Amino acid sequence: MRKQAAPPSAAGGPGSIDAGEAAGSPLQKVRGFLSRYPIVALTFLVLLATLVLLQLNLELQVRLLASAYAAIVVAVRAAGMVRSLREGRWGIDLLALMAIASTVVVGEYLAALVVILMLTGGEALENFAQGRAARELRSLLDRAPRFAHREGTGAVLEDTPIGEVSPGDVLVVRPSELVPVDGELLSDSATLDESSLTGESLPVERTRGQTLLSGAVNGTAAIRMRASATAADSQYSRIIALVEEASNSRAPVVRLADRYAVPFTILALAMAGTAWFLSGEPLRFAQVLVVATPCPLLIAAPVAFLAGTSQAAHKGIIIKNTRTLEQLAKAQTAVFDKTGTLTSGRPVLDGIQVAPGYGENLGSRRILQLAASAEQYSSHVLAGSVIEAAKAAGLGLLTVQHATENATHGVEAVCDGQTVVVGKAGLVRSTATGFREAAVHSGQLAVHVAVDGQYAGALIMKDPLRGNAVDTLARLKILGVRNTMLLTGDAHATAAHIAEEAGIGHVQAECLPEDKVNTVAGILERPVLMVGDGVNDAPVLAAADVGIAMGAKGATAASESADVVVMLDDVSKVAQAVAIGKRTVAVALVSIRTGIGLSLVLMAIAMTGYIPAVAGALLQELVDLATILNGLRALHSGERKDKADRQPAVRRGPAGIS
Repeated sequence: MRKQAAPPSAAGGPGSIDAGEAAGSPLQKVRGFLSRYPIVALTFLVLLATLVLLQLNLELQVRLLASAYAAIVVAVRAAGMVRSLREGRWGIDLLALMAIASTVVVGEYLAALVVILMLTGGEALENFAQGRAARELRSLLDRAPRFAHREGTGAVLEDTPIGEVSPGDVLVVRPSELVPVDGELLSDSATLDESSLTGESLPVERTRGQTLLSGAVNGTAAIRMRASATAADSQYSRIIALVEEASNSRAPVVRLADRYAVPFTILALAMAGTAWFLSGEPLRFAQVLVVATPCPLLIAAPVAFLAGTSQAAHKGIIIKNTRTLEQLAKAQTAVFDKTGTLTSGRPVLDGIQVAPGYGENLGSRRILQLAASAEQYSSHVLAGSVIEAAKAAGLGLLTVQHATENATHGVEAVCDGQTVVVGKAGLVRSTATGFREAAVHSGQLAVHVAVDGQYAGALIMKDPLRGNAVDTLARLKILGVRNTMLLTGDAHATAAHIAEEAGIGHVQAECLPEDKVNTVAGILERPVLMVGDGVNDAPVLAAADVGIAMGAKGATAASESADVVVMLDDVSKVAQAVAIGKRTVAVALVSIRTGIGLSLVLMAIAMTGYIPAVAGALLQELVDLATILNGLRALHSGERKDKADRQPAVRRGPAGIS
């Protein structure tokens, strides 16, 4: 009976199988190669046997062995060619079969076997290249958490399969382990590595009550957390679903490569026939077809596109289908949502306006301190921003004796013996004397404050433009995205202010979801990129040629309907995705054209008879290798620029605090 392996020490860490493979003996490695590529091994053995028989002058045996094996290969390849025809691919397999058959007919048995070895070896090399290119994508799957340490009765830890973890379970995450499911941090603080989730290379700090995402790697201290989702509904599982969708897709440029095969096949047959006609030697026909046999067209594009999606995943950009890379490369228009996309989506304090008569007695710092203390008991979206502003200013929160929230309007509280009202103008006006409207500009809003029945002033809040938004728009223009638009449901004055600050050419505000869809559908300069993050952006993301979701905070309807999900809360990743798309398509086309060009040169030389069939087969193998290596260049697209993009943006502190 096989002994069960112990669970990995880190939840989701590598198991013993990988370690065994890494430390395997040379014999084990040979067995692994034979099991993965049996046809390559068999062809090599037949070729070796043929060479031995030739040395022994056993011509008949050579003919029988090579002919029989070639016939088997031709039959198998013919079945594959039929399947390719049904999928819309035609040309390359026909050349392969004709080259093998013609070399056998003219007695070039060695060349026939070399062609077979070249074809099967090229496919093995393609599989290796694809595995190398998809390494970043597979790493997410390989690291999927498997176990969780759940606190049982008496705080005893139980190693529980991750599928059995339920919301509300208290878990312990040991040092260097993966967070198994999404949850809430119960420990005072934690340091986590979220690079596999977001592409952020620096560790992140989390404090008690903040959300932990599954798949993040814990730091040097054990932490406690409360599960808030099952494994299937956690962040890591959602990323895995996106990755699986990306790895199984096929790009239009690959179909373009298939279409190249049709004229290439006709040209190859024409050149081979011409060489036979002019020379009168059937051997010349076989010599030309041998150097036209391999399939760099079918190898180059898949390798380049897998390399491109791998490069994007490494940068925190999940591209859900590889056809999107071609659309990114050709993008002409970029449309942005405002809140949470071009702006942070979380208002910050932009200034404090103190009512006349309160500057000396109260001051802006006291107003902020009292307002933040009262906002502890408010569920309004601005409450957290006010509290954060007070903490950033070094103000401690006061003890609250009593608090009552008026839903959606504000909160009334007794703080340090003073009655404080914080909220909208209507609420504060009705409870205080001396009220006056705050002076706000486009993109600003006021949170009014009254103290002990007297109007004290207003906190001016603003949802600021992201620090790298201007640079992102500028880079998109350099990359060929000529038209930009801001599409938002906000008021026109606010939208126009943000668009002017960011350098966006067109603005359409006060839009409902259906308005956004109609606007994007009517854009003539295509392909169109649409960047958004909210549930209301889901329809327009699906309608755009390329929908890009800012999905760092978790999978929403936006990320489900988008073609690209940016896992880091960084709008510069939009430009980075376009750059990767352009680079990937360029590499793929160079590989295709290089393969065709080299093959044509070799065919032209073969027409003269200066390339023997065996030598031609070996030379064409180098063409395959060149196209694969060129395709792998997409793994390293734009490295210098990407490093610049990772520089942290300068954050603006709260203004107007005396």
